[in-house]
Amino acid sequence: MTPLDFMSSSTSPTYLSVERAMEFIGDANGVLTLLKTLHQTLGEELPRIQAMLDQGDLHGANRLLHQLKGFTPVFCVDSLVEQVVSVEHLSKHAEPSDVLSAYMRLAPQLATLRSEVAHHLSLHSTA
Repeated sequence: MTPLDFMSSSTSPTYLSVERAMEFIGDANGVLTLLKTLHQTLGEELPRIQAMLDQGDLHGANRLLHQLKGFTPVFCVDSLVEQVVSVEHLSKHAEPSDVLSAYMRLAPQLATLRSEVAHHLSLHSTA
């Protein structure tokens, strides 16, 4: 598989940027490995963030949002990166209800990202 084959897909993702990941990582197999990790992380962490925010645990939610903020520049389009950065910043200083509201707007996009990652993996995984 060539890098060009790796980046093409039948549907254009909304939030996932495989091209950006290839620029950062430089290797299709490395991107696939990290996409598998990203898919698992999103599956585990998104419900945890929601639960922490529901309980008013801003410190815990911030820790997980900070991790999300770390990988989004590698795998995501700028608009999603900006939103993750914004919600992570809010989680440091804002009222719990404001953070929850902002996260509720972000969560569907992160769920879509996870679906896009799963789709890409289903097209390009060998294992």
